[in-house]
Amino acid sequence: MVSGCEGLHPSAARVAQVLIDRGVKGPFREFRVSTKTSADAALALGCDVGAIASCLVFVLDEEPVVILKSGAFRVDTEQFAVLTGGTSLRRASADEVRRATGQPIGGVSPVGWPSRLRVFIDDSLANYDEIWSACGTPNAVFATTYDELRDLTNAVALTLIRP
Repeated sequence: MVSGCEGLHPSAARVAQVLIDRGVKGPFREFRVSTKTSADAALALGCDVGAIASCLVFVLDEEPVVILKSGAFRVDTEQFAVLTGGTSLRRASADEVRRATGQPIGGVSPVGWPSRLRVFIDDSLANYDEIWSACGTPNAVFATTYDELRDLTNAVALTLIRP
């Protein structure tokens, strides 16, 4: 495991530098084991799966959007579409995720994208003092807080998760 930008995979280091430039202190960690899923990340970090902020890309009325949600819950897509006034919502394909964020599924960070995306954050993440999110690769993560993550991404806070 590596802390800080030094020694991180180049993609993770690039994202970590964006985060540092925006005031995030981390820590930044990279593991030899995958942190691609919330369960994998929680196991590697030794934290509750609910403290993992999954960064998921969906397509809402043909526009890619990002949902930041707790690893303990699934997105209620019908509820999300209603809350956002959308008519259709689907998971983005791997190619769509890569085009929208420049990052692979399982490693999508909430920053460092080629263009600005609309972001929504589930308020259940506010239940944790420290949360972890992907840092540009399926093996790298960084620590943050709900408020910091919401502010970093200009996310709209919603209650959109159901167990």
